[in-house]
Amino acid sequence: MKNLFILAITCMATLTSCNKSQEMDKEKTNAKTYMEEFHSYAQPNDAVITHLDLDIDVNFDTQVISGTATYDVVNNGATAIILDAKYLEIIAVKADGKETRFQLGTMDESLGQPLRIEIKESTNKIAITYRTTAQTEALQWLTAQQTADKTNPFLFTQGQAILTRTWIPIQDSPQIRITYEAKVQVPSNLMAVMSAENPKEKTADGIYHFKMVQPIPAYLIALAIGDIEYKAISDRTGVYAEKSMLDKVHSEFSDMEKMVVTAENLYGAYDWEQFDVIVLPPSFPFGGMENPRLTFATPTVIAGDKSLTSLVAHELAHSWSGNLVTNATWNDFWLNEGFTVYFEIRIMEALYGKERADMLALIGRQDLEDELESLKDSPNDTKLKLDLKGRNPDDGMNSIAYDKGYLFLRTLEEKVGREQMDGFLKSYFKKNAFSTTNTEDFITYLNTNLLDKNNITFNTEEWIYQPGVPDNAAIIESDAFTRVEKVLQTFVETNTIDASITTTWTPQEWVHFVRNFPEDITLEQLQQLDDTFYFTDSTNSYISMVWYEQSIIKGYHGNKVDSKISEFLNTVGRRWYVTTLFKAFKKTDRIEEALTIYKTARPNYHSVTSNTIDELLGL
Repeated sequence: MKNLFILAITCMATLTSCNKSQEMDKEKTNAKTYMEEFHSYAQPNDAVITHLDLDIDVNFDTQVISGTATYDVVNNGATAIILDAKYLEIIAVKADGKETRFQLGTMDESLGQPLRIEIKESTNKIAITYRTTAQTEALQWLTAQQTADKTNPFLFTQGQAILTRTWIPIQDSPQIRITYEAKVQVPSNLMAVMSAENPKEKTADGIYHFKMVQPIPAYLIALAIGDIEYKAISDRTGVYAEKSMLDKVHSEFSDMEKMVVTAENLYGAYDWEQFDVIVLPPSFPFGGMENPRLTFATPTVIAGDKSLTSLVAHELAHSWSGNLVTNATWNDFWLNEGFTVYFEIRIMEALYGKERADMLALIGRQDLEDELESLKDSPNDTKLKLDLKGRNPDDGMNSIAYDKGYLFLRTLEEKVGREQMDGFLKSYFKKNAFSTTNTEDFITYLNTNLLDKNNITFNTEEWIYQPGVPDNAAIIESDAFTRVEKVLQTFVETNTIDASITTTWTPQEWVHFVRNFPEDITLEQLQQLDDTFYFTDSTNSYISMVWYEQSIIKGYHGNKVDSKISEFLNTVGRRWYVTTLFKAFKKTDRIEEALTIYKTARPNYHSVTSNTIDELLGL
């Protein structure tokens, strides 16, 4: 106590010196050595952004976002700061409140342009006034007819991997984390929500204020605007949706609070205060996007029986792996997704039992085998640690990162034991909270804190740096799937099936049943199954997707199934589903049919989906 008192007196006597010391401490806090970045023009070791104040107006008539992005900057003596921009019109730039010169560099199809802004060594704030354009890829503007209620337009953003730079000029690298505040002006009949503290009701004037106090990478800055409402599930969980969908969504996701509690019991406290989900119109390109505090989700998971809610568990798990601890570069994407799949399946096991978790894990294993086959001519892409230099990081967003990453951790768990594994992961998340890490640092942490300290030998580097799947991969089995396979085998051999056996099947069992049709299954047998189980008219999007895939591959034609496939592709924009079906068309040389459907479907897709299908179909 005496020493503390003397220190206080000293500081009061030398206030200037203490303040200077505090400023130096702050600079040390911001000091960080950033890795070489292939997917951003930013040079953060010279000058880096730390906080964003965003002030924008959203105009649905012109489909333009305009406004000013103001940044706090930590400057290491640089005379310029470089941001990323793509398809943006930069109107004016200020440094410390005064107009300054700026230059947009050469356009790269994937990366966009470097935005070079002249600053002084003392500059700590820059402001960019800008507007989006018709080419802005992160934004999807939807007409009223493209929404559930069909009464008002809708807008949402999708930033991952490197699309935030198309609606905000920013240092768009996952290793650069910032806090942000935003003021967003929208039409007064609509509500705006972001990956931040959110409103629960519409404002009278259409002005919304947001704050994200935890530092996040640019790809997690997200915005959605529509005629939506909120309904709470618990004090810290709830859902947003259009009015006609709200009760369905609330019922479907009613276990969200239980999921959060389960996750916390596994790997520590949830550090984002609120966990809400917004269900977007069907053109949303992903199953879900883990935007902090507000997961964006596809309506294709609203099955009416909570059978597809593992997606919510997945996005929740990202609150630890991905959002709390982020891959430093997109070459390390498996650190986000492999860990998240592992965590998701642990949540599902804790809540719904081992049998359901095993089914999910085995479907992922099958997806991995399909991916390995599709990448057999590019084996380097089957490594966990990728080399995406000169490529779009979307190229690495496949089953390798997700399911090989999961299998690595599952195999590691079986080697070290679940108790040891859980202790290690809990410490890993805590040690790296609100920061980024890369594959090499993870290996060091793994060796130091799990393997070496317990004298355990594991082929970590083979898993991470070699193609394919090592021989010691965990064997994933499902008794439920074994029973499904017996039912299918009996049907193929006898043309008979006891429908009563299937009354309690989950969508995962139906998916396994349909995906395992033998090569020589006949059209008559497909028709018999369709007549018995109404696959063509299924209201479960996952079952529909795999049935339509099999229908295309097996040549199961007919006005009804063909029109249903066309309808599905024209209304669902989830990239996984859409890509699966167009791949099936391509595999069976039905390109002209695919192109006919795509001509009408493409305007309904987000650029993330349409870019993938353009490349797939050679457009």
